[in-house]
Amino acid sequence: MSDAREVTCRPRWTGTLWILVGLGAAGTAAAVALRAYTGVHAWPAVGVLPALTGLVALWKCTARLRADARGLHSRTLLRRRSVPWSEVADLRLRLMYAQLHRSEESRRVSVLLRDGRTWVLPLPRSWTSDAREFDETLEALRALHRRHGPPEATGEPAHRTVISAGTTGSGWTGSLLLCALLLTGAGLSVWAIPAAGAYERDWRAAVPCAAEPGRQDPGDCPTVVPAVIRYTEPQPNRKTGWLYFTGARPLERLAVSQEAADAFRPGDRVRLTLWRGEVKAVAGDRHTWRDHTAGVGDLAMVAAGLTLLAGYPAARMLLRVRSRRRPDGEVLPSALPFAAALAVTALWLLPLCYLHPTAPFASPTTTTWTALGTVTTLTLVVWAWRATRIRPPGPLGPPGETGQTGERLVRPGEPAEGEVFLPARFLEATAYNPHRFGTHVVVGGDGPPAVVPHSGPGRFAARPVPVSRLTLQRVRRARGDDPGVIPGDWHVAELDDAGTPVRLAAAPADLTRILRELPARRTRPDQPSDLTAP
Repeated sequence: MSDAREVTCRPRWTGTLWILVGLGAAGTAAAVALRAYTGVHAWPAVGVLPALTGLVALWKCTARLRADARGLHSRTLLRRRSVPWSEVADLRLRLMYAQLHRSEESRRVSVLLRDGRTWVLPLPRSWTSDAREFDETLEALRALHRRHGPPEATGEPAHRTVISAGTTGSGWTGSLLLCALLLTGAGLSVWAIPAAGAYERDWRAAVPCAAEPGRQDPGDCPTVVPAVIRYTEPQPNRKTGWLYFTGARPLERLAVSQEAADAFRPGDRVRLTLWRGEVKAVAGDRHTWRDHTAGVGDLAMVAAGLTLLAGYPAARMLLRVRSRRRPDGEVLPSALPFAAALAVTALWLLPLCYLHPTAPFASPTTTTWTALGTVTTLTLVVWAWRATRIRPPGPLGPPGETGQTGERLVRPGEPAEGEVFLPARFLEATAYNPHRFGTHVVVGGDGPPAVVPHSGPGRFAARPVPVSRLTLQRVRRARGDDPGVIPGDWHVAELDDAGTPVRLAAAPADLTRILRELPARRTRPDQPSDLTAP
């Protein structure tokens, strides 16, 4: 399919999609007719679902894509677009994983234009892990691009850039929206604190009406009203329950906790405390239930919690900003160090906001608490900043000197320091890595470097690495097209194994140690001895 002169993509199950369009139109028309005939205002709301279903099906079944010698031509329900190959810089694979199962992924084609803009094609697309047809179509599009596009814009023919949520080149709109939504919730909680504080102070200062018989407004003083429970209705799934009262006096039913619904019995005589039209307490012989009204501490804790939750998408945006000069498709550092800093911050900040929401420096205890927590958070943030910095591959250095990360490299002829098992993976299945079974590479000792499926000790099931025929091509950071079994902070060495390309992935220091085992650090004739990041 890579030799095709023209590629045409149409949606699957077109007949089924048109049936959904017809059903959506019929359901919408029926809802409108029933609204006009019966006068019930709920029918238009019922018609929203079939209308949306029909519009989505119509959008999908009208999508088209055609690629020929002139360029890309797409058509959707609302737009037609044509881009010549001279404006296309690259065609990349865009991955979006499903929420419940990572193996089920959505695959799209992202077009990188020469002016830096991106364009996601409506077709082809795949929603399953078996995307053979999608890959063939993408390779056919890339072949057309290499054939008709400018030579300087085609990039590496063998390399396919993969863009996903964990790589450079993907957008940060979702993180920005989530961060803004959480901060909006935190702001609303802070805005509600003064009203909650006034309500809480009024309730604490309220005097029973019996103590002030001449009070004009009985709603501002608690009133005790007798009642009899007719029956209870616990709801274990919701952890709540209902109390029903005889004669619907003073009200028909009251929502209480599940514990209270289980404690009260039919026929119990209880006393209800009313204040400003709300039931604040239900007191009986066997149990007393009190209404919990969100106070200043609750709202302050909610605001602090939402702010901390907004810190995680903010950290993801920060990582993308720090990597803006890196090539698209490189794996981003994990934001988990920032998540750990936020979690530790929550351990001291949330109790402080709940217990002392308005006066964190009112006493020596709270002042010390706040100061120590702040110092701890700042220390963890600095640690997270350093832990998530991008480490591009640096020069290997001459024999005997320290490597990029400060480890001591073994000089040829020096006595061996014993066998060292380094976590590393060959990403291709080879004779010395059958079925990609290796998880470590053992170096040092009396034997040659070998691939082993364990972390030692001993060379059980070891497969010697043919270092005499390996030639180092370059060292780079992990990319989105590398297997997901390697951590994002590892580096990948591209090697030539007697004409067969292989990739070796390991942590920067470990990879440098392994590459030192190559005889005289063999490299391509057109490459310098000290390899740097491409």
